[in-house]
Amino acid sequence: MPARTNPAEHGGTWRLGDLPVYRVGFGAMRLTGTAPFGDGVPRGRERAISVLRRAVELGVNHIDTAAFYFSATRSANELINRALAPYPEDLVITTKVWPGRDPSGAWWWAEPAQLRAQVEENLRQLGRDHLDVVNLRVPPSGRTGSIGEHFGALAELREAGLIRHLGVSNVTSAQLAEARDIAPVVCVQNPYGIGAPSEERALLRHCGELGIAFVPFFAIAGPGREAGPAVGDNEAEVCAVARAHGVSIPQVRLAWTLQQGPHVLAIPGTSDPDHLAQNVAAGALRLSEEEMARLTSLGRAHMTVGPRERLAGPPHTRTTGVTTPR
Repeated sequence: MPARTNPAEHGGTWRLGDLPVYRVGFGAMRLTGTAPFGDGVPRGRERAISVLRRAVELGVNHIDTAAFYFSATRSANELINRALAPYPEDLVITTKVWPGRDPSGAWWWAEPAQLRAQVEENLRQLGRDHLDVVNLRVPPSGRTGSIGEHFGALAELREAGLIRHLGVSNVTSAQLAEARDIAPVVCVQNPYGIGAPSEERALLRHCGELGIAFVPFFAIAGPGREAGPAVGDNEAEVCAVARAHGVSIPQVRLAWTLQQGPHVLAIPGTSDPDHLAQNVAAGALRLSEEEMARLTSLGRAHMTVGPRERLAGPPHTRTTGVTTPR
């Protein structure tokens, strides 16, 4: 593998537990096809592998993935394994469980006793003997309930040595507190970007107070979620800031997000090597206080995950091998 340079270091570092990472990472969701979760055309295998290797060459040492990131012919985890194993010593791979997809692509949601099988599937695909960080991804219908049973099951897998650190995803502040009463939490992975609602802004600040990494998803896409960035009323303002710096709109969105606090990480995903380089370079972009204030004052688009994101759609249970919506 070619020698690594370190453009990623310009964004600074934070820790996921005892694991230091550069604040600009890489999300693997878009590696497998032109649309997430198998709806689009599969990506070229060699292109996906080259993007992963280029990310590491640029200094990226934090990759976010999941076993359910696959298309008809591509698996994000197995692409990561093929591209990067044997893994660099400083590479941190985070994954997530609770949602799952069967071989046909149909979604289901694991019961606590089924989480071990999901963890073991990630281990098998990645070729690892333990997972660095596992996030418990909460379905939207579960955001008003307890996550204790599921998180407790992951805590047992951590004690067994299958997982090094635990995180939570798509949670409320109350659920974060519940999880922390069970086991240490090193990160919160929630939707966040320009226009984020007040409850997400408060949770981001709270994570900073606790020293917990806040890892936004959809920081670039915003309300467009898996479909990508959507043109809205606020785009002209973001575009004006981008023109002033001679950078792209996604770079401005990433820079704004990173400047929310030193504990904020970024995991933008792409299958395009040019976009990858731009995303990493966004860590060095510094917006002025006036620019930050202008962007922060834009209308609060609802960033909470909605029905278009099937990853966080209605929860499912598995009974006698059949998936049924609950």
